Parts: sequence; structure tokens; C-alpha cells
Amino acid sequence: MNPEKLDLITLVGDVKGVESLDDDKINEINDHLLVESFEEFLEKFSPKIYSYYNAANQKVMYTSVKPQGIPENCITEIGLDQNNDFLKMLFTLIDTKKSQGSKNVDFKFENILDMISPKKVMEDIKQVRKEINYLYGKHEELDDEDPKKLDLGDKLNIKFEEASQNYNNVLGMLPLAIEDIKTRLLLGESQEESEAEAIEIGILTMDNQGELKILEAPEEEETALAVQNEKKTNDLIEIYEEDYEVITETPTPYVKDLVVRTFAPISSPTTDINVEKEVANYNNYLEFYKSSKDDFVKAAKPLVEKLLGVKMFFEQYDTKNRGMTPKLLVSNCKVDMLVKANNKPRLETFLNTVNAKNNFSETIWFGIVPGIELEGSNQVKTRRVRFKGTDKTKRKEGKTMESLTAILDTTKKYKIQIFFNFQADEETTFNDMATKGVEKYIDKTEKLTRQDYSEYIIPCIPNFTVIPKNKSGVVLDRKMTKTEHGGAILSKEEEDILKLWLEGVYIDASYVAAGIVAAYQCPEYLRDNFKKVSKNYPGVRFDIESGDNNLKVATTLAKEITGFTNSIKDSINRNDFGFVFSSENAQLDGKEIKRLTVYKARSLEMTEYGFDSIYKTLVSTYIERILRFKTSDFKQDKIVKFFSNNPKSQKSNWVNNAGYVNSILQDGDDISYNIDLESNTCQLDLTFNGNVKNLEVNITKSTSANAS
Repeated sequence: MNPEKLDLITLVGDVKGVESLDDDKINEINDHLLVESFEEFLEKFSPKIYSYYNAANQKVMYTSVKPQGIPENCITEIGLDQNNDFLKMLFTLIDTKKSQGSKNVDFKFENILDMISPKKVMEDIKQVRKEINYLYGKHEELDDEDPKKLDLGDKLNIKFEEASQNYNNVLGMLPLAIEDIKTRLLLGESQEESEAEAIEIGILTMDNQGELKILEAPEEEETALAVQNEKKTNDLIEIYEEDYEVITETPTPYVKDLVVRTFAPISSPTTDINVEKEVANYNNYLEFYKSSKDDFVKAAKPLVEKLLGVKMFFEQYDTKNRGMTPKLLVSNCKVDMLVKANNKPRLETFLNTVNAKNNFSETIWFGIVPGIELEGSNQVKTRRVRFKGTDKTKRKEGKTMESLTAILDTTKKYKIQIFFNFQADEETTFNDMATKGVEKYIDKTEKLTRQDYSEYIIPCIPNFTVIPKNKSGVVLDRKMTKTEHGGAILSKEEEDILKLWLEGVYIDASYVAAGIVAAYQCPEYLRDNFKKVSKNYPGVRFDIESGDNNLKVATTLAKEITGFTNSIKDSINRNDFGFVFSSENAQLDGKEIKRLTVYKARSLEMTEYGFDSIYKTLVSTYIERILRFKTSDFKQDKIVKFFSNNPKSQKSNWVNNAGYVNSILQDGDDISYNIDLESNTCQLDLTFNGNVKNLEVNITKSTSANAS
């Protein structure tokens, strides 16, 4: 997420001769890597893109890793946070789709995408300008020692900080420069369709015959118009000039004037404009902005898609009554690094510390591994390239299946259920699955079945589309031309429209799947949708596939397509494969469900009935951990007491509380045990609606049991 921040491998450190980490080390890891909200995630990891200027090719270079060998003062850090225009646009798009419930084919993506155009960036600037002018006016009306004036001073400081963010960032100033030239040459958007003409401020009058005429304004009236609120405007101009001079490392008169014109515009128009030069500047700025924004998006998009995944993980916990809030431990290092031979002992020692104790406050129950590589269909090789096509060699690098299996080999004994998905692109979306089915996913995961870790691995399909590839064009603006009369006009030629292509933006399904499963572990979350919920149990036995559960516990994301065909659904039901999301038409209590729902929730554990439900493994893990805790590490006499018919036994407690949606044992469930003294094992048979799942634990013989 941010290579400059600490990661799990670094924090764990050398573990030679160490069986377990101490409590201080776990607290340190949590301080750096554990987050309870998207806001806390942004605060702890400060994800960013780095940029620097290359004088050799006159380009802005972008990278997600801090470049080495370049002076610090030549590197600009671009924070990917709630204020970044690219992220703001994506968040707005997701929220708008959710509120409308629109499918991808019906949604007007272009209405949101232009949020990153210079025009929309300038609108945000104008809002800041309006707030500064308002606050400054209030500030100047008050006495110097008035506490209210001091409060307004604090607010003005914050607003000026917002305004000054881009003083040193020429690229950040380009949208301002672009819109500034348009404003001065075209006098605003209302004039865009016609040629701009020379301006002389006038006044509207009637002559002696009653005819309307606009006469040139007398000198004193023009001056009066220009100096309306003159003192306030001039004071602000001085403040901005001084602020720019102090903050900027290499100030220039042009940028200083640009800052002043942007944030403290004067009411009299500038008449000494070199139209030819300004038109050339405008077109140059626009081309440079388009090229730079294009390169920025290419560098930032992989990281941005990760951020969207984290945001969607937390958003699934959609309840006002906070209870068992899901937490996310971010390793902040690549999977390949985690499973390297020299690092694997560190991961094992950490997991041994948090998952192999009877204190479950730090226990990790689930894992997320997004972006596993999925080879596409074989492309037909051509002898020569006749037309420009997609560059398949530029496909982003994903995690390998080998890395995934290496992780599973380590985590299986700690009973962590891993959600994973294949790389999120146009080949793993709802649209693709609606036409091609699930067979390619089944084929690709074949090697993960019939393994001792199969029940702990959950393939999540399909991935989610934020912006479809074919609808990801952003119109930035049109080039400007000088007219034969010395004015300026925006070009109407098609080739003069500058457009930026985002090439599609997607969300990894594993984040959403893990988010919704983590959410329904909380009784408070379940209580929002169900009447009978026990506050004493987590949602380990909650079967999202049962009845209308999936409609009551829907995702927070809007539907994407009209649904899968019957043949595709027959294939999904026949194979019972994967954690499958659905975009079907559905109603609950007469209300249309406009969100994506869960259709299947299966692991890669194969039974005679198909792939197994994920809740069975979760219940098994829960019962084993409770059994270990209640029986002081599987003491024989305490196991007998655990399963006895005594009304106070744990089993009796579960049986007597079977009427809740989150009951550990529900109607049709049972649990029995058999102790084998020769092998010192206890065989548990967990029955779920007639299907039996076996669990074996090693018992500790007690003296009282031997005596009897």
C-alpha cells in the first residue's frame, strides 16, 4: 500500500529461536498495521504517487515507489486521499450508482467522469474562493481581540492552506491556468460557441427618441464598478501575493498573477491581452495536462483500485449500531515476500502468536489475497499489425497461483479462510461471466481442490466494475484557435477535442466477499435485517445461501447487469462453485433489490454433493476453538462434560438456543463425539442438515478419567 511505511515482515523481525512474539511486539504491529475504518487506513498508510520532471523529454514522470537518486526537492508527493480529484470522482461515481440503482448500461458515466476535467477542478477552486471571501468579510468586521474573530482566523488558515496546496506544483496549477485563459479570452462559458470580441464596459440608456443604447461608461462610473469592495479585494490580493512569495520555492510573476486572478479576481477586465500568445499557452497547457494526467492515471490506477477494495471492505459493515466492527490487518508487503524461504518463519511465528492461543482477541479468522493472474484465451497470432490494437504485453502483473498455494500451506494449520479473486479487468466482470460462464474459473482452480487446504480457500467471482473500459473516456476540453478578426474561439473540429481514457476501473471481489462475511459475524449487523438474533453468538453458522438471507444481507454496490441467463445459472447451481455475486432482478417484501447479492458462498472443499459451504468450515473452527478454551486444551473429562446432557453443558446451551438466525446449532444440526483412548484423539461429527463434517482433536488424558 505504501513501500515507505513499515510492513509485517520488518515489524516481526528476526525470530531465530523464538516460538512466539511478546505482547509488546503484537501491540506495535497493531499500531502500525491494524485499521478499523477506511479513514484510519488512509491515515496510517498515507498512500501516494511520486512525480518528478524529466527535462530530457519535457515530461512529468510518475511512480508508486519513491524514486531513488533524485533530490528530495525535485520529487512531488501526490497523496491519494479523500481530497484527490481522481479518488473523489470514483467515490462519487460509486455512491451515485448506489443511490440510483442503475445498471452499467444505463448509467451516465460521462456526467461523473468530467469531475477530473479542468473545468470541474476550477469549480472546486471557486468554492474555496467563495468561502475565503465570506470568512474574510466576517473576519474584518470584528474587533481584533474578539474571540469570534480568532475562531474565524483559524478557519481562514485552513482555507488558505487548501488554496496554497498547489503553489509549488506547476501541474496542479495547469487547470487554473487553462480556465483562467478561457475566462479572459472568451468571457466565460456563455461565449464559447461564438467568437470573443473586443470589450468596452458600457451602460444601458435610452436616447431622446426612447431607443435603447449601450454607451461607453464614463471614466468615473467604470472606476466605481471596478473598485466595488475595493479595500477587501486589495487586502486579499496582498495576502495572496505575500502567501505565494513565502511558500513558493521558485516564484514567478506569471504564476503569482495567476494565483491572484484565481483567488481574488478583480472586477475590471484586462484589456492588454496578447491573444496569439494566450491561445498558444492555452493549447500547450491543455496538451501537457492531458499527457500528464494520462501518465498519472496509468501509474496510480493499480494503487487506486486497491484503495477502492479496502473502502468496499469496510463499507459492507453497513449498520448504525456498531458492535463487532471488522478490523483489517494490512501486511503492506507483497505475497511473494511473505512466503520467501527466509521470511516464512516470521509469518509463521506471527500466526503462531495470534492464532495458537486460547486468547482470541488477536485471532485472525479470514485473509484476502486479491489479483491472482488468470491467463486469457489464446490470441490469434498475426504476421503483421495492420491496425492499432490492444497492447497485451502491458497487462498489469498479478500474483501467481504458486504464491497463493505457498500462503495456503502456511495459513492452513491456523485455520484462516482465504478469500481470493483473479485479476480485476474486463475479462473477469459480470458482463464476461454472463456470456462465458464459470468454467474458466473452475479449470483454473482445479489444482487447488482435493488439497488439505481446500476448505480454507474461497474463489470470489466475478469482479466489480466501477467504470467499464468502453465508457471510461473523459473529455478534458477543446483546443482554442485565433480568428482572423483577432479574437479567440474554441475549435469545433473532432480532432481538437482532448480526451483522456481511464481504460476501465475495477474492484477485486475478494475485498467485498470478505467484507460482507466479516460484517455478518456481528449480531448488531444481523439485527438490522432479522428479528431473531442472539447477542451471544457471532454469525459463524449464518448461511447466506439459505432462504432470503442473501436478499436481506446484500452488498452496498449497485447492480451491474440485468442478470445471468438460465443456462449460466444452471451451470453455477450444478457446480456449486465459488463465492458468486449476483446481479439478478429480485424483490423482498414487495421492494425491489437494487444491490448486488451473494448467490453462492462455497470454498474449494469437494464433497459428494459438490463444493462445500464456507460456514461449515467456520463453524468447525469456532467449535474447535471454544472446545479448546472450555476444556483447558482438550482435557478428556472436560470434553465429556462439554457434550453431556447436563442443562448447563455447552452443547445443551447451543441446542436450547437453536431458534436464532445466528445460533451455533440450528434445526437439523447436531454434534456428537467419540473418544479413542488408544490414539488419544476425539472424533467430532458435526451434522449440518444431514451432511456430516468431521473434526479430530488430540485429547489430554486426565487422572480422574484414568482412575475410572
